[in-house]
Amino acid sequence: MGKTFKNPLLDPGPDPWVYKENDMYYLMITIGNRLDLWKSRTLSGISKGECKTIWTPPLAGINSKNIWAPEIHRINGKWYVYFTANDGVGDDESRKIFVLENNSEDPFTGQWIERGYVNTAYPGLDGTVFEYKDQLYFVYAGYGHFPAYGSALYIAEMTDPWTLTGENVMLTKPEYEWEMQGGMAINEGPVILKRKSKLFLVYSASATWSDDYSLGMLTLSANSDVMKPSAWEKSTQPVFKKSLENKVFAPGHNSFVESPDGTEDWIVYHAIPESEGGGQRSTRIQKIYWKADGTPEFGIPLATDDSIPVPSGED
Repeated sequence: MGKTFKNPLLDPGPDPWVYKENDMYYLMITIGNRLDLWKSRTLSGISKGECKTIWTPPLAGINSKNIWAPEIHRINGKWYVYFTANDGVGDDESRKIFVLENNSEDPFTGQWIERGYVNTAYPGLDGTVFEYKDQLYFVYAGYGHFPAYGSALYIAEMTDPWTLTGENVMLTKPEYEWEMQGGMAINEGPVILKRKSKLFLVYSASATWSDDYSLGMLTLSANSDVMKPSAWEKSTQPVFKKSLENKVFAPGHNSFVESPDGTEDWIVYHAIPESEGGGQRSTRIQKIYWKADGTPEFGIPLATDDSIPVPSGED
């Protein structure tokens, strides 16, 4: 066996987001009172890479007492960070998704400019962006349907990286028992996975502190309108869930990234190392596979301290 690594990569490490640009990996996690950014030329070694605090509150118009779920993206030659924040007075009143912009080639340099909050139709969190057929889209977990459920996933078109236009369309809401564990009915943490001509929307379901926090998936029909809910086929069972055998619980709130040489796809996620572990979320990674029909196979969460071959291109 060649070079290996062991999970977890970062502990604590909730809500991990990894973005690959050229030959560099960038990592963000929920820290709570600031935004930190890691960078590394290897995925398995990203938590040991250079780290820098790129932004601290307050944000204009909000005290930002709670900050979570940051994501970094490269859009039209500029860097953007999307993160959720509220001012401590309650989610319905103040929870919003904010945007920072940086014109530098290297996100560790230059100035991060506050672009305000995304004009979502509902109080929300976990905003992400993706481009499809030359149109930019925004997906987020929106509130507004208490007490039936906590959050559902909405999609909207964007006119620029911080402005939505048109209707906020609901794509999925909690409806299966596995989406309602831990006393909360939740769909959150959306992320887009692209593979050739196929598009998948992977999301987290149930309460994040529940052992049964897991991943669900929507699959877009070929050449369909992403704004049309009926064009997305929803998995009736979780596609990635706890492993009693490997003692990994509550896997979720993930991102996807390629190996250094681009030949492999990897999932980056957080999980809890013991049952009823609550907030003990750590960052983990593992390779995903592809079925003959072009859909992803996530397998099961690998055990803590398993020796795992490094991503292809790191050797």
